[in-house]
Amino acid sequence: MLKIKSRAGESVQQMIRRFKKLCEKEGLIRDMKRMTYYEKPSEKNRRRIRKAQRAALNNKRYSS
Repeated sequence: MLKIKSRAGESVQQMIRRFKKLCEKEGLIRDMKRMTYYEKPSEKNRRRIRKAQRAALNNKRYSS
């Protein structure tokens, strides 16, 4: 659970903006959108494989 403490002299809008940034950084919004609809196991596997391939490509690209 994310918690935001108000800072001295901070408005409510600024607190909401910080909260939204934290949610985005944690991947909370992306997970909620993904969980909204059913995803078949084969689609989950396909997504995981694509993610691993991208990570391997990035590691290969930047390791040299």
